[in-house]
Amino acid sequence: MSPTPRADFYVISKDRFKQEPLLLVCELARKANSAGLWTLIRARDAEQAEALDDLLWSFDPDAYIPHQIVSDEQDDLTPVLIAAPEHDTPLRPVVINLRDDAVAGSFERVLEVVPDDESAREPLRARWRDYKARGMALQKFDM
Repeated sequence: MSPTPRADFYVISKDRFKQEPLLLVCELARKANSAGLWTLIRARDAEQAEALDDLLWSFDPDAYIPHQIVSDEQDDLTPVLIAAPEHDTPLRPVVINLRDDAVAGSFERVLEVVPDDESAREPLRARWRDYKARGMALQKFDM
């Protein structure tokens, strides 16, 4: 019997993440990679995917997170993949979701980043309800 999928919501509260929310995504990707968990980052758009790609190289000079943006030439052996919406990419055990829709399909954990902006939180509340209705274990963390 496989474990119940989990949805973790990371609420941005620290100044460093308020100033650059994608830093939190980098931290989450680093933790997943350190734990040996294959990760898919569902970027909101191609521009965000590019920004994440750049930031993952530079956010911590002591961290190396093997990653790449999903493309026709991608290496499926790369532990962290960044996917813009135009790429239909299979899910991985850990999914970091930056899009407005809930993640559907098979995965172990989905990580949702909750912005500091109250007006942007309604889609996340809807995703919380969606995951709860699907019987997933839910957790909230202040970051």
